[in-house]
Amino acid sequence: MSSAGEHRIAGVGRLTPANPVRFTFDGKAYSGLQGDTIASALIASGVHLVGRSFKYHRPRGILSDGPEEPNALVGVRRDAARATPNVRATVQEIYDGLNAVSQNRWPSLSFDVGAVNDIASPLFSAGFYYKTFMWPKVAWEHVYEPFIRNAAGLGQAPTEPDPDHYAAQYAHCDVLVIGGGVAGLSAALAAAESGARVILCDERAAFGGALRFEAEARLDGKPGYDWAQDAAATLAAMDNVRILSRTTAFGYYAQNFVGLAERVTEHLAAPAADAPRERLWQVRAGRVIIAAGAIERHMVFANNDRPGIMLASAARTFLNHHGVAVGRKVGVYTANDSAYAAAIDLKKAGIDIPAIVDVRDNPQGSAIDEARAFGIRVLTGHAVTGTGGKLRVASMIVEPNKGGAAEIIPVDALIMSAGWTPSVHMFSQSRGKVAWDAATERFLPGTYAQDCVSIGACNGTDRLEESVSEAIAAGESAAKATRKRAKKSKVKIAVEGGGDWTGSMLGAGPNGANGKVIKAFVDFQNDVTAKDIRLAVQEGMHSIEHVKRFTTNGMATDQGKLSNLHGLAIAAEALGREIPKVGLTTFRAPYTPTTFGAIVGHARGELFDPARHTPMHESEVAAGAVFEDVGPWKRAWYYPRAGEDMHAAVNRECRTVREVAGMFDATTLGKIEVVGPDAAEFLNLIYTNPFLKLGVGRLRYGIMCREDGFIYDDGVVGRMAEDRFHVTTTTGGAPRVLQHMEDYLQTEFPHMKVWLTSTTEQWAVIAVQGPKAREIIEPFVEGIDLSNEAFPHMSVREGTFCGVPTRLFRMSFTGETGFEINVPADYGRQVWEKVYERGKSMGMCLYGTETMHVLRAEKGYIIVGQDTDGTVTPYDAGLGWAVGKNKTDFVGIRGLKRPDLVADGRRQLVGLKVKDGKTVLEEGAQIVADPNQPVPMKMIGWVSSSYWSENCGRPIALALVEGGFERMGRTLYVPMPDRAIEVEVTGTVFFDEEGGRING
Repeated sequence: MSSAGEHRIAGVGRLTPANPVRFTFDGKAYSGLQGDTIASALIASGVHLVGRSFKYHRPRGILSDGPEEPNALVGVRRDAARATPNVRATVQEIYDGLNAVSQNRWPSLSFDVGAVNDIASPLFSAGFYYKTFMWPKVAWEHVYEPFIRNAAGLGQAPTEPDPDHYAAQYAHCDVLVIGGGVAGLSAALAAAESGARVILCDERAAFGGALRFEAEARLDGKPGYDWAQDAAATLAAMDNVRILSRTTAFGYYAQNFVGLAERVTEHLAAPAADAPRERLWQVRAGRVIIAAGAIERHMVFANNDRPGIMLASAARTFLNHHGVAVGRKVGVYTANDSAYAAAIDLKKAGIDIPAIVDVRDNPQGSAIDEARAFGIRVLTGHAVTGTGGKLRVASMIVEPNKGGAAEIIPVDALIMSAGWTPSVHMFSQSRGKVAWDAATERFLPGTYAQDCVSIGACNGTDRLEESVSEAIAAGESAAKATRKRAKKSKVKIAVEGGGDWTGSMLGAGPNGANGKVIKAFVDFQNDVTAKDIRLAVQEGMHSIEHVKRFTTNGMATDQGKLSNLHGLAIAAEALGREIPKVGLTTFRAPYTPTTFGAIVGHARGELFDPARHTPMHESEVAAGAVFEDVGPWKRAWYYPRAGEDMHAAVNRECRTVREVAGMFDATTLGKIEVVGPDAAEFLNLIYTNPFLKLGVGRLRYGIMCREDGFIYDDGVVGRMAEDRFHVTTTTGGAPRVLQHMEDYLQTEFPHMKVWLTSTTEQWAVIAVQGPKAREIIEPFVEGIDLSNEAFPHMSVREGTFCGVPTRLFRMSFTGETGFEINVPADYGRQVWEKVYERGKSMGMCLYGTETMHVLRAEKGYIIVGQDTDGTVTPYDAGLGWAVGKNKTDFVGIRGLKRPDLVADGRRQLVGLKVKDGKTVLEEGAQIVADPNQPVPMKMIGWVSSSYWSENCGRPIALALVEGGFERMGRTLYVPMPDRAIEVEVTGTVFFDEEGGRING
């Protein structure tokens, strides 16, 4: 087993040596300390080589200490099913038994056959795939595509089903603080003490942010990191605060809706069986405070990707927090003062610093003076122009910027800093517009689109004292804006020390990435070099979005957190334009890779597509029903008897309904209770039909349009009382119709006193249709006169059915005498079985949705979404009679008056009679006027519904045809692969055209 102490420094760091943790990497056993990440534990054992790059398979090491890590991506395996690829070693905490493996290499990490790509790299310059794989075309499917698919991606996805479960939770708060550094903690304290409900989240295991590595800062007289832990504990003890560690804010959406992914058990060796692996928080906040900090940039120079080369802040974190030295002889290359602080901390810990190479000509400040006081050699006006080594850096090549002899300095690690990039990702996701700050050469939050505020380093506030003041003010302001009785907080934080960093460099370093040097890396994971960026510009890519896609810069799992600004600067230099003129790539969710498990949550297996059952479902199963999925509902499709296929069963059901009666489960229809003194006026505006004078106890078929005049839904509306209506909708339309009504009630008609309640699941609905329907249900009805005179078609009555309350509708979707029995859902199955027992003895059958479709098509009744397509008006569907002629307003009235909606030649719903009398047309089949016209033919419509009608003895079809009403009696054609089928345009009613059967 490798020792955990090879690069541990006694007395340094915050981890406890008494808490050892054992894990493996590529099958070799290692040990670390509780609180270590895979990265810090490997460095403690002297391991820097952790992976291979995507394209060139170059050796790669640990570059950062956080979520921006592009190199150190490993697979973590608990077992065959729990194998997670592309885990950032800088974020994953170690636990006893953790099994990590390197990726993108074969047969081993140290000897990778794929490294031949590095030798052949001149052939794989930016955009090579766009040019190479275009010819010959026949090779794509059989040669190129399989090869590319096999080569694409990093790591291996698990092949077993995920056995873990994931939780999801909604939360509301006054103030959401993203980021648990000093700014985030200060803002949360101020907001919480002002009385606001606060949620504070941070992606790290512990709060503190930059205080993890900033050793000199003191707050309220305490070391900065200790203060952070005390502040987090104070917040955790407050009733109005929820703090979430190991929780990443990954997406910022409309109206301050923010997605958080919490890693609940990823750091535990033996998670509780009932504990979720991750939890998705969906937070709606009054105000969002973004305290996301800043990300240190790397220096761009030749061979800057060797293992052992990393960011200065990462080396400082490994030292001051984990107690781990990144090397024994550490070189420094910088354009920023923060690297000096890292060098000094390493020097104090006994690490040799051969030289600090500063690209700036004459940097000034206390950090430079202190470094020299420690005896560190400082080379200003110099640049690192290359490195030596193979599987780990062994030296750095240093040259003066203005020319001179090169010096090779032996090192076993090299730390670097090109400055800091404010993390504006969440601000940008909120649709805020960033602004270029020319003085500091960085993008900062500019124009805000939502109720949020950026503070601290992500807002360009560099000094610690200023960040704290800004954060306290932001917290108090947020509380005041979101709480009416917010009080002024008493939070005051005394600040001493902390970094005051200056200097930065964008783009490639001097002499380090000219046209002759190919291996000066900008994007490490995708192997994008400075030369690639320049080549993209040379190839004509003048937009940074085009450069990004041509080179894949910023398209890896780190989403360009380190590479975007460097790539932008190099492109701007090559174009001879200012950086803001070149543009900035779009920051999109997720901020860091988020697992499918966290997003999907409970929606997997049977819950991925939940099935809704009507109360009569088990009885229908017992009756032999074959079911189909209609939205989330399981609906009886047909009821086959012995020896019957679907067609035979449907034909029998259709005949039986017309000759005797049939019983149908209509429970899935949407049902909405519309109540209030203005209910009739409201429905009069929502539907095209007039509803003000609809009598109590009467029904009306209603058409609902969108504002553009196109049919949105239809259904039957019953007036139960002067101020109460029972509205039915299509099965699939129930939720959107309720939303449609609520939208108009709240935004367009807020003065109306109307209340809407979904009652879809409160009522079981049994439709009994056919000549004997009245006779079948009569013995079960009490309190309702079923005679035609007392209870005519399109009426509703209340009484009892089988002794339970009922709303009995006299209506029909088949054209036969029909009743729809609404009873409380709890009684649905018992009533169903009683009615079926009597009806069966009289010759009645059960029928399903397929028979329902045939029967309604025989009568020309439409189904919204099948005989309409979102561009059909009531007039197009032959339902102009359902539009109130004297109505001055309703939703869609202006749309229906648009010239294009009343123009000649619109597609209109007609019937089709197949001339051969036997061919059932295919639904969706196109229709033409002349089958002999050249290809491509002029299509004038399509078949929307098509069935064999046993009652008509021939096939029937409905179709949307251009100018259909004017084509009655004409012959059209349905071209099929083997022939063109002749059809005659007819009316939409195929059975009982006079309509007498509906009245018995």
